[in-house]
Amino acid sequence: MPILNPRDQAAVRKEFERIAGPVKLVVFSQSLAAPELCQQNEQLVREVAELSDQITVEILNLAIDRERAEAYGIDQVPAIVVEGNRDWGIRFYGVPLGYEFSNLIDSIIVASTGEPVLSEETLASTSRCSRPRPDRTVPGPCAWHSTCRWRRSECARL
Repeated sequence: MPILNPRDQAAVRKEFERIAGPVKLVVFSQSLAAPELCQQNEQLVREVAELSDQITVEILNLAIDRERAEAYGIDQVPAIVVEGNRDWGIRFYGVPLGYEFSNLIDSIIVASTGEPVLSEETLASTSRCSRPRPDRTVPGPCAWHSTCRWRRSECARL
């Protein structure tokens, strides 16, 4: 049974018209750890990828593909890495449904452009930051937490 209904698919296709380049979704799963969540996550990512020929999917096993997981900073499943022309540090842990689903779609679009959609004021504020800091937040019941390395250590107080 599909996760996305036809109305959702149409809305996502419309949003994906803004994709500017290829995006790869790297999914980390493991059949022994959270098998139902991992299955649901894989299904969702595949359904999303089917809505644009610019999106590819790579499924990896956290236990088997340890080097890749370490390179991405992934330490739990289910997890999604959103990559455009490079790794921008966009990560999702858990299944991005509910409120997190729109964040996944927006992340795909931003990763495809390589440019964050930030105001000039925000860009000026973050330009004073000297080094990135992984930032983990718990947005709500829809996902365990998302990780975004766009936030900077000195700017965390903004």
